[in-house]
Amino acid sequence: MNSTSGADASAFDPVDFLERAVPVASNDGVGEMRDLLVETLEDAGLDPDVDEAGNTVASKGADDPETHLVLNTHIDTVSPHVPFRRDGEVVRGRGSCDAKGPLSALLAAFLAVEPKADARLTLAVTPDEEVLSTGAYALDVDGDAYVVGEPTNLDVCTAAKGRFQGTLTLSGVASHAAEPDSGVNAVFALEAALAAIRSFDDGREAHPSLGAATLTPTTVTGGESTNQVPAECRLVLDRRSVPPETATAFRDGLESAVRDAVPDDVGVSFDLTDRPTPFLEAFATDEDHELVSALAAASRRAGGSGDVRPFTAATEASYFSPAPVVVFGPGVLADEEGAVAHADREYVRVEDVRRAATAVTEAVDELVGR
Repeated sequence: MNSTSGADASAFDPVDFLERAVPVASNDGVGEMRDLLVETLEDAGLDPDVDEAGNTVASKGADDPETHLVLNTHIDTVSPHVPFRRDGEVVRGRGSCDAKGPLSALLAAFLAVEPKADARLTLAVTPDEEVLSTGAYALDVDGDAYVVGEPTNLDVCTAAKGRFQGTLTLSGVASHAAEPDSGVNAVFALEAALAAIRSFDDGREAHPSLGAATLTPTTVTGGESTNQVPAECRLVLDRRSVPPETATAFRDGLESAVRDAVPDDVGVSFDLTDRPTPFLEAFATDEDHELVSALAAASRRAGGSGDVRPFTAATEASYFSPAPVVVFGPGVLADEEGAVAHADREYVRVEDVRRAATAVTEAVDELVGR
């Protein structure tokens, strides 16, 4: 997969690539969009590989490097597709900011920088970030540090909460509603369970940058007949975690807390939602790491804020932690008018795409360039 660019990388225009990428629908299959990416890399003299999981991977530099920097983002988008259009200095359409704008910036940096003799630079683009992260989970790239492209408004994001989901099941004994004491009412047990859920995080310290974890009941079902004591009640919970909590630790802790709270004759089980890939867990990178300082300084020079802050959505960056990882890119998840990413009004500013490309290129060159 090693290659040296045979074309002039300075000929690559990230905005031109963005304008070709946004019209390509990638909400219901990424094949056409991946073809465009592979073709672009091949035109630059590189030899990208598409693995069995659909990841597009290209590398430059040493086979056994002292430093391996990985640039990662995704090419899938959410449904439905929103057509491309350019309004002056704004590119609109599904994926313009999430995440084809960031992809354009990372691609510009990857093509522009030639690694020094003891370094390696990899571009790894995944196909399934918006659903199950099957690509990132299967990605066979061992980096020392990662830049993950997402819309951050050119801020450098060093942490994000994780997201777990599971179903709490309370089990009782069915009986005729006319003789309620002959059964065990699972819905009655929900009262004590909710009290345990409300107090689950009491006494836990908030994360210094991410704040407190949250635990939110979202849906509840129970009972099968209106004249029967319900034998079962199910409550779905949404958990936004902070380090160092893992999905397994959360599952075990929640089940134990509810078990202690409800009557002994009520059965308790808590099962994480079944999925073929791990949940996106929380991550946090040391804000003093050279990856953070280099990209923040480059963002400021390029016209961005260079602010260092948490990211407000879960990302595949968690799959690369505990290696140092930051999230960075042009565009915003939401603005003063409302949602931008995943919305019909999705857009990215041309100037911000160019600023992001400049910032990532300068930071990458500082970290691993000749």
